[in-house]
Amino acid sequence: MEYRSFKDDEHFDRYIYLEKLDQMHPNDTDRQPLFFIISGNDDLFAKRNHIYDFKDNSINLDCLDSEKVDFSSSSKALIRLGFNLYGGYTDKYTSPVEIFCKLDENNHHIAKSAIDIKFGISKEVVDEESLEEDDEMEM
Repeated sequence: MEYRSFKDDEHFDRYIYLEKLDQMHPNDTDRQPLFFIISGNDDLFAKRNHIYDFKDNSINLDCLDSEKVDFSSSSKALIRLGFNLYGGYTDKYTSPVEIFCKLDENNHHIAKSAIDIKFGISKEVVDEESLEEDDEMEM
């Protein structure tokens, strides 16, 4: 995943946090786009434990219809996309038109970047050692 795909440093830091919390393998192309989506949206990041079970390392499909947590239509569209990219989840609201018509500019960027990540269009994998090397080079 390319560092420049992240909208800002906070998005990147949140992504790394989720990756570590899940103990995700760096080449896991199912979780990378899902965590990219969750970490890039304030609402989703705040409700991450309703979306993904970090103990079982699995998605929580029930969150889409649960009364325990309230998601905006844009947040639900991003969750559906993340679940689709994670394991092929689909329902009547998971078509590209249904998803993208509900997204503002920021969430649209997150969605497009997550798709790029899933299909390997972003070539560089996030690797803390390579980031440390990049930081050392800049000094």
